[in-house]
Amino acid sequence: MSMQKTIEEKLLDALAPSYLEVVNESYKHSVPPGSESHFKLLVVSQLFAGQRLVARHQRINGLLKDELASGIHALSMETLTDEEWQARDRQARETPDCLGGGKRGASA
Repeated sequence: MSMQKTIEEKLLDALAPSYLEVVNESYKHSVPPGSESHFKLLVVSQLFAGQRLVARHQRINGLLKDELASGIHALSMETLTDEEWQARDRQARETPDCLGGGKRGASA
């Protein structure tokens, strides 16, 4: 099973999200084609109600501890309640381009 599918299944099972987006952003980084090392998560769940941002992220890091130990190099997260998601007009934040490694412009 792919890393992306594993992440999706774990988050769906544990958080019952009303919205879930798992994006493999490895292609934006200096990694071999087909890599699954850099992910962006957008998780909207009422289970986050009353939790601070750090507690939400710790919860996801705990759920994905095996994946973080065995291949995920970077994991960005947006963790929202339904109300927070509505207040944002259901818009995810854009991920900035990677400026490290071989993706950096040659004219620097």
